Amino acid sequence: MDLAREVQTSQQQQNSVEVQTADQERFSTFQLWNMSIGFLGIQFGWGLQMANMSSIFEHLGASAHSIPILWLAAPLTGLIVQPIIGNLSDHTWGIFGRRRPYLLGGAIAASIALVLMPRCSSLWMAAGLLWLLDSSANVSMVPFRAFVGDLLPKKQRTQGFAMQSVMVGLGAIAASVMPWLFNHILGVDPSTNTTRQIPLTVELSFYLGAALFLGTVIWTVVTTPESPPADLEKFGKLQEERGGIFHSLEETWQVLGEMPPTMKQLAWVQMFTWLGIFCFFIYFPPAIARNIFGAVDINSALYNEGIEWAGLCFAMFNIVCIPFSFVLPWLARRFGRKAIHITCLLCGGMSLIALLFIHNPWLLLLSMAGFGLTWASAQSIPYAILTHALPTQRRGIYQGIFNFFIVLPEIGIALGFGWIMEHILHENRLFAVVCGGVFLLIAAMLMPFVQSAVGAPHNQLVTATTILEDLAEKPLIS
Repeated sequence: MDLAREVQTSQQQQNSVEVQTADQERFSTFQLWNMSIGFLGIQFGWGLQMANMSSIFEHLGASAHSIPILWLAAPLTGLIVQPIIGNLSDHTWGIFGRRRPYLLGGAIAASIALVLMPRCSSLWMAAGLLWLLDSSANVSMVPFRAFVGDLLPKKQRTQGFAMQSVMVGLGAIAASVMPWLFNHILGVDPSTNTTRQIPLTVELSFYLGAALFLGTVIWTVVTTPESPPADLEKFGKLQEERGGIFHSLEETWQVLGEMPPTMKQLAWVQMFTWLGIFCFFIYFPPAIARNIFGAVDINSALYNEGIEWAGLCFAMFNIVCIPFSFVLPWLARRFGRKAIHITCLLCGGMSLIALLFIHNPWLLLLSMAGFGLTWASAQSIPYAILTHALPTQRRGIYQGIFNFFIVLPEIGIALGFGWIMEHILHENRLFAVVCGGVFLLIAAMLMPFVQSAVGAPHNQLVTATTILEDLAEKPLIS
């Protein structure tokens, strides 16, 4: 079946089984808050993982060249879990609804992993819990992306997705600064954790993350009911045809062979973009502690200070990301999506390379402002370019497939970058972050070769932070 036929068939199926949302009454601001609050908890958990796992590995005895392989769990679970869960949630209906069983199940497992993580006594225990945490967070996150689109009438989806994006940003910022807040605002001494190797400020942050992850998702699940499909009989037939893990794997393989040209072209840009981003995430915190702050002993106060400052840097690029995301629609209309994405990738690449010449910790925040532009663009513009080539009913599985071009380069880094660290970069964490900047520059050079999908409105931004196109013309909350 060719792509055009698939799009038409999937659209007809979507029309026949679509969840009843259109033409319903408008959702109130409070209802929008209820359905989006779970994103804050999920992103808080993920933010803790990104800002602290490399330092946790080092506290447990990991060398610089062994850190990438310990991170293998994160991209590998995304590669396996996201397309399967996306397809399963597309074709699920039961007494608990369509998406909510996955939201709640993932939240419970992720919260358990967050509680156990700072209590690890060995590297492989930490790596196993990272596997559980990332898998569980994906189980919650993937259907959550479609949750708002299922429930809201079209005229309110702009508000719903914008609220979702704000929650993601707030969760990431709060998670990044939490160890610093425990230390400098609440007066918790990181070194008082005498029974375990992980600083007490990090341990308390993970406990708070577990409570927020589970609590906010439960709030969304309890306060936001799902409506059944308009035609349960037709939905049941579609569920039998395309539901289940086997059908999910089979359909994933089929979709891989039917990718539209735009998706294939974007694949190269995405792969180099996420090679750069992953190098940044796994090496930036220990690079700041060791190369900028000059810490030698991982149990020293100077090392903890450097890791906490790296958390502030993470918060900084997210602080820049949120308002810039609201400016992206205007910039896309004015200059074109490809031109803006190229510019943002260049800003991020040069910001990471500039770390070679920065010795003042305060200047790191300026560098992170540049990376924040890349972060905002990477989460919206590629999806905006791609979106019009995708069948509506199979939105979940296509989102999972597109993530292949994020997780495959991350797997490549996890499996191969350790050798580069040991034999070429000589364990220099800062050089690894600079390599990430070079990858971002390569992604920028590949972007001009991407062609927009046939029939896509020029410069329209849709999806995730995407729907921000309409925000230029009307307020976020009405």
